[in-house]
Amino acid sequence: MGARIILSAVIACASGVLLFSSNCPAVERPPAIVSFDEAIKRWHSPEEVSAWIGASFRYDRARALQLSETQRSAVGNADVIHTPAQFYARPQGICVDLARFAVETLTAVAPATKPRYVMIEFDPVIVDGEVLRRHWLASFETDRGHYFFADSSRPSHIDGPYASLEAFIAAYAIFRRQTIVSFQEASSYRLRM
Repeated sequence: MGARIILSAVIACASGVLLFSSNCPAVERPPAIVSFDEAIKRWHSPEEVSAWIGASFRYDRARALQLSETQRSAVGNADVIHTPAQFYARPQGICVDLARFAVETLTAVAPATKPRYVMIEFDPVIVDGEVLRRHWLASFETDRGHYFFADSSRPSHIDGPYASLEAFIAAYAIFRRQTIVSFQEASSYRLRM
């Protein structure tokens, strides 16, 4: 992609994660699968991907601050978002790492669900001097409606069905207790400035 492409993910995405604790119930750890390649051969549904995320994901606060909006110019155009295989080997990161894992994994195991990225921009929050405003998660569709998951605020939760992205956003703003300034569904975590 061109030099103008930046990783909007590097605009720190987990302001709520840093400020709120997860309400997620304890999740039973799925059976061990040695590699990401083996996982995509065994998994067939969003529920299986979500179960692994819920049992495995650990939020990396230091990484969120390092990739905050105020620090993104230092990152440049390097692709610093973990690949799904890297994330599977070490399931620690920030919301966009988790969203990339979910979208790309679900695309491999259940493409009919039309997985997409959801980028949400909140009113800015300053944490340790760093500006955090963007948050990422994943969406998918079934014949029942739109679902949203791979949310670093509640990693094991699949939310839905909703009639639309807008209906989810209205509910999500209440859950997060933050003002949502903008949102969009996208096929990539890379957005132009």
